Amino acid sequence: MGPMRGSRGPSASDTRKRNTMSGPADGAPSARSDAPRRSQKRAKLHSARHIPAQPADAALKDGELDLQAFVAAHEFEIRSHEQSMATSQAVSSTRAFQQVPRGLRRRTASHNPKRVPRRQRAKARKEMEEDGTPLVESRRRKPKTTRARIRAETAKRLGILAARKRKRLLEKEKSARAQGKSLATEAERLARRQLKPKIRRNQLNDPPRPPARFRKRQINKTWLPTHKWHAKRAHMTDPKNPLWRFAIPLTPTEKVYRPTHRAQGERGTMVWDMSYMSTIGVYGSHNGIEKTLKNIGVIQESCWNDKGTRWRMGSRAWSGYLSRQQDGGLKRSMCPATIIWNPEPTASQNAPTTSRGKRQLFIRVHPAAFLEVFAELVRLSKMKGSGVFVEDLRFEIGSIELTGPASTETLLSTLTPYATEEKPKNRHASLFGSLKGLSNPASLPANSVLGFPVQDPRLRHPPRKMEPSCDAEAENKLLEVLAQWPAEEQLEPYGLFDRTSRFQAKCLPTQKTINRRRSAISPGSFLKPAQIDPPIPIILISSRSPTSTQAQGTWVLLMPWRCVLPLWFSIVHCPLISGMNPRFGGLNETMQVAFERGLPWFPTDHVGTDSGAKWELEERQKRQRAYDRRPKSKRTQWATLDLGAGRKGEIGDGLACDYELLFDLPAPPRTTITTNEPELVQADGCDDDDAMDVVDQQASTPDTRPHPPSLMLLNSISGADFLRASSSVDSPPTLAPHAVVNVRITLLSRGAATTCARIYRLPTPPTPTPTPSNAQVPATIPPPRGNDSRLPHDLRAQWLSQVPPARSSSSTRSRGTGKPTDMESRRRLLAQELTAPPAAYPPPPPNQVDVGGHPLVPDATDLIGFVTSGSYCLRDGKAAAIGSVAVDKVIPGVKANSKEGRLCIVRNAGENIGWIARWEAL
Repeated sequence: MGPMRGSRGPSASDTRKRNTMSGPADGAPSARSDAPRRSQKRAKLHSARHIPAQPADAALKDGELDLQAFVAAHEFEIRSHEQSMATSQAVSSTRAFQQVPRGLRRRTASHNPKRVPRRQRAKARKEMEEDGTPLVESRRRKPKTTRARIRAETAKRLGILAARKRKRLLEKEKSARAQGKSLATEAERLARRQLKPKIRRNQLNDPPRPPARFRKRQINKTWLPTHKWHAKRAHMTDPKNPLWRFAIPLTPTEKVYRPTHRAQGERGTMVWDMSYMSTIGVYGSHNGIEKTLKNIGVIQESCWNDKGTRWRMGSRAWSGYLSRQQDGGLKRSMCPATIIWNPEPTASQNAPTTSRGKRQLFIRVHPAAFLEVFAELVRLSKMKGSGVFVEDLRFEIGSIELTGPASTETLLSTLTPYATEEKPKNRHASLFGSLKGLSNPASLPANSVLGFPVQDPRLRHPPRKMEPSCDAEAENKLLEVLAQWPAEEQLEPYGLFDRTSRFQAKCLPTQKTINRRRSAISPGSFLKPAQIDPPIPIILISSRSPTSTQAQGTWVLLMPWRCVLPLWFSIVHCPLISGMNPRFGGLNETMQVAFERGLPWFPTDHVGTDSGAKWELEERQKRQRAYDRRPKSKRTQWATLDLGAGRKGEIGDGLACDYELLFDLPAPPRTTITTNEPELVQADGCDDDDAMDVVDQQASTPDTRPHPPSLMLLNSISGADFLRASSSVDSPPTLAPHAVVNVRITLLSRGAATTCARIYRLPTPPTPTPTPSNAQVPATIPPPRGNDSRLPHDLRAQWLSQVPPARSSSSTRSRGTGKPTDMESRRRLLAQELTAPPAAYPPPPPNQVDVGGHPLVPDATDLIGFVTSGSYCLRDGKAAAIGSVAVDKVIPGVKANSKEGRLCIVRNAGENIGWIARWEAL
């Protein structure tokens, strides 16, 4: 019954309090059931933190101080205090998952003990049992979806099969011992584990056969050797949408943008697994290889005269752009590549290169353009009298890239040259060991190559921290080695070119065998190479940035495919002198490092190639899907954009680098991307006949493939070709139609540039037209109508006034101006300069028509290109961009005025404000 009429019932606040204190709603566990557990926990905490002490009367006897009783009482209190410190620390509120390093923490770690490191799992499980926290274990949890149930059943069946296999092997070993037969040694088992791969000339290679439990996951793609390591620590590509038919890590799960900037340039090391980069082997006579390389773009005189002797010997690498023949005798760029020659057995610096001997070389290209390059090489090798054949080595050679001040230290700590009594260390191994103390690989000669065998890194795992060398004698010795660099002395063929050496390096002993051997030696000592430990052939390439001599260089480490994972484990766990470990990066970090160093990244910034055009078309679709998902109020309305002077609407497609508008090309279809390229990598179980048919079709005739409309018609030229075309006075060289050149854009004042930003040249100064004497000049200009452009006549002068004045050097200011040199006066002068009004810059003309104080952007006729990569550059401390501009639209301005011709105006898509900038051809 409710309360009687007239009586005072419970108020709403009392009801809420009572409901809140009473406990949870129906169906939830009552709070009373947790009361005993909570009381027990409070009692345990109270007893642990309470320090028992004896009363003061314990030290007295008959009202007098007893020395023995006093000492005993204090001894009891001291022991109680120590015991309380230990027990209070044991029952602290810090959980096991809270003691994990910050980079390894997960939100689900408090419910799953397997989410913490192995040393913390017992403590975590005990805490969960005491607190009544429900354990979350995937093996015991009932699957909730059909896919999870199928995977659980498959895992159960695979476990049963594995148990049967182990049981069968044990019975086989028992029967062999009972009959007195000798069991197979570890070397014999390793030799039987793999078959030597066949030589496949002018054919695509098959990917490695994955284990049975991972075979279904690699039907449409291939895993990198470090896939399982990266899958736990990085965001991977979509399983149903791999990149270049590889599962590639995109970026670590941590926030690493600023740490990447610091590690690659200031302190530390950045590491990438670049095994998805494709390697092509070319074999044949020297004359045949030379003719083939010249046909794919290696036509520089410095490669085939005396300057290229070291490259042809094998102690240097060549980096440049490959090209193929087009209709009309013009060349079309394919991709950047690196070419390494294998030294001859009797090669020396004074011995001339023979034309009869068989030579070998590796071509390292990007997977986006692998099939295009491979088809062109196959076509050239099938020509009559070439004497050259091509081999696909994509899944036989892997690679790791390192950059940063501690990259050389990391390699010295993890790579141990392989040496025995029969075969001591070669010259390159000794030269590599003398690089201790090197903080920048760019200090070495450009594109230096070192090739030598190393030990299995698991024999010396974990690597130890290198001791720093601070003496001047070691620094002078390092400087002498860098100045001389005797890499051509006693030059031997690299083992990575030998198929037998690569096959032997694949047959590494198992980790179980290495652990058994390590248990037989004293702790802290390293294992010595045994007969079952084959040498691992490697090649080290040091490269430097062509844009800046002060930028950090990069180490490229080539090795057999199956040896990437052991080396990767040692590299990422290498302790550095700076007190940290190398940081790993993904695809986004490669873009970031290239952007900060001012280098174009392939294929994003190479729209003049087939791979770059395909990438741009795919990015357009991604931006369009993201644009369509936004609510209508959050979208940029391109048609209503006001550019001033009566101009309405964005120029071209705001979500694309609209080169079709720039060169008046047909627009691509908006539905799907149609290209004639087949898939690049043939996964296990997939037939590669279609890809080989396309390769044979391309190799049979010169470039007869019909290019789809749009960006495939663009042609990219190098910075050297652009420099020759812009400096020639009489007859400029013949350039390909629709030619573009990559440029690096530096904003001169404020502003930012993003992807798809528009690049304008300075407005052309108006030509004065004679006015008849009897003509009447109107007092005012009629307002523009529609899209009629009525730009101011002094618009070029307005933009030139935005260029900040050149600042003099510090030495000139201190000598010529007579400014004070003491610190206090300099601080006072700096404060005055910072607080001064912005009237120091030349003011704009008073009668200009502007947008918010900014000059109007030029018209569509002055559009010269688009920004392909733009953001804030941490190295420069301001915004920067990489883009492509039309060659035929910038050469006249550069010839007329070299300084003003390289000035441009950058406007982001959807904005009506531009920023003055300067471009430089790459």
